[in-house]
Amino acid sequence: MEINKIHNIDCLSGLKTLPDNSIDCCVTSPPYYLLRDYGVNRQIGLEETPEVYIYKIVEVFTEVYRVLKPTGTLWLNIGDSYAGSVRGWCDNKHNSKKQSHASYTNIPNAYTGNGIKPKDLIGIPWMLAFALREKGWYLRQDIIWHKPNPMPESVRDRCTKSHEYIFLLSKSKSYYFDANSIKEPQNDSTFKRFKNKTEFTPTKEGSKNSKNDYYKNFHKYDPNAIMESGRNKRSVWSVLPEKSNESHFAMFPQKLIVDCIKAGCPENGIVLDPFMGSGTTAVVARKLNRNYIGFELNSEYIKIANRKLNKELGMFA
Repeated sequence: MEINKIHNIDCLSGLKTLPDNSIDCCVTSPPYYLLRDYGVNRQIGLEETPEVYIYKIVEVFTEVYRVLKPTGTLWLNIGDSYAGSVRGWCDNKHNSKKQSHASYTNIPNAYTGNGIKPKDLIGIPWMLAFALREKGWYLRQDIIWHKPNPMPESVRDRCTKSHEYIFLLSKSKSYYFDANSIKEPQNDSTFKRFKNKTEFTPTKEGSKNSKNDYYKNFHKYDPNAIMESGRNKRSVWSVLPEKSNESHFAMFPQKLIVDCIKAGCPENGIVLDPFMGSGTTAVVARKLNRNYIGFELNSEYIKIANRKLNKELGMFA
């Protein structure tokens, strides 16, 4: 299949055309459960129950597992849903260009049943994470996407939601992960703590000359080197959501996935996004000197993605 192209095909069909062990990394955000209607056949997200939704998503990522290299990783952004409400729905079929005004015509209430009551938080992200783990994925980490300016919510009986999950999953126990490429700056307090600090390494008690050598073996920290080396990236990422004038507004920001691609895919490798949407993964991959393969059902979103690629990278001129 041609790389550096977004293919107008449903992701399951597209994935089945890819060979085994051919993709370095997958970075994606599937349609959320009962959030909005994207106005295309065979879309995912409108299932009658959470279980059916999870089944269909797992079916997709079973194919992703097959096409990933043994060292491959999956970075999966997924949000949650509340039961018994249509709040958040946007019916594409009843809007022109922008999905700014939700239409609830013929939109069912979110699922209730099987222990899920109206107003319950369904727990979609963890349902999906555990289902993927059962299918053989290594569930390596839950990363919190903290949104400093979350969407306002007219609720008075809970806090406004300001986070989503990114799950890091791997195909194998050992996998490609470039931790150095995404290190964070050290805090100033770290410099102060290590400045002029001396760590003594005593000779093992009972060995020859142990008493005389006890305070001779030491290593003086270099606080400047420590500051330059940075620290291992933490698991809470504060990233502002991006605004768009285009019709596809359910997109993750470029800054959110930069570190996913830098850590998860070597240069000149291939990043896969089976739910490409407005093309964010494609743009970031090319900016970081990686290749991409994308699938997207909605041809209008592919036009949006190509415009974005043209604007930011000079492609598709």
